[in-house]
Amino acid sequence: MTESTSTSEPELCFVKLNGVELAYWERGVPSPDRPTLFFVHATGFHGRVFDRVIEAFSGYHSIAFEQRGHGRSEHSPIRHWRTMGEDQAAFLQAKGLKDLIGIGHSMGAHAMIDAARATGAFRRLLLLDPTVPSPEAFAEAPAPDFSEQHPAAKRKRAFGSAEDMRDRLLPKGAYRLFEPRVLMDYCRYGLLPAAAGGLELACLPEMEASVYQTARTNAGVYDSVHSLSIPVTIMRAMEPGPDREPTDFSISPTWPNLAAEFANGRDIHLADCTHFIPMQMPDRVIEVLAEEVAAWERSETPG
Repeated sequence: MTESTSTSEPELCFVKLNGVELAYWERGVPSPDRPTLFFVHATGFHGRVFDRVIEAFSGYHSIAFEQRGHGRSEHSPIRHWRTMGEDQAAFLQAKGLKDLIGIGHSMGAHAMIDAARATGAFRRLLLLDPTVPSPEAFAEAPAPDFSEQHPAAKRKRAFGSAEDMRDRLLPKGAYRLFEPRVLMDYCRYGLLPAAAGGLELACLPEMEASVYQTARTNAGVYDSVHSLSIPVTIMRAMEPGPDREPTDFSISPTWPNLAAEFANGRDIHLADCTHFIPMQMPDRVIEVLAEEVAAWERSETPG
């Protein structure tokens, strides 16, 4: 199933797994001598925010997966972060994918760690500011409270156009640091026709809020971290200062010692970048991903 007849556009596909219809954008076909690149986005985003990066690897098979409640996947509020890893794992197994390089951002990177453990489908991981705090942060976190509305649920949901959304976001927070093309991709593919007319966010505000409300539910991610022997590269953003606002999503949610918890981890600290690494510094992501691809291909070369 496609959303565009342009041969330069990825194919939009759907699969029903774990009780929800999940969407993904696919380019190219698998090759025995080249890795498949598997991308998973952050909370509130969608698969097409990676277009700028994916286009630098046009000769490679790639899949940009859209998590439940995001993009064109079916709406389904989150009650436990384990669910997103289970969705990824079910998808990889249903598609028979293996020998992948995984590129995950934020919550998508967290879920990818669990999926890597469950499936063994990945040869390397590139985790962009994964939302994995210290083990103590999980232990000290209270149970999710759904009795009060999370601030994210109050986000503006309706827009007249992608340009309207862009213009509203541009003065706010880290959006002004997004590469203009990536910001426009976020807006263009982050809106869907609303039942009442006009356009609304593909990731509804209440869906986004449910992700934030359950952000400390999956302490088991550390079991997955400790089980992996594959190379894992972490790109971390700026660390929080002492006066950090609780609603400031621009700083890194990654425990600075996370890379050391992996058997074969590498840490890249981007002290001058916000949490939105693939939106703000896509060229740096392309550079590091090219290193991962080259390492994968060297490992496949006989002798």
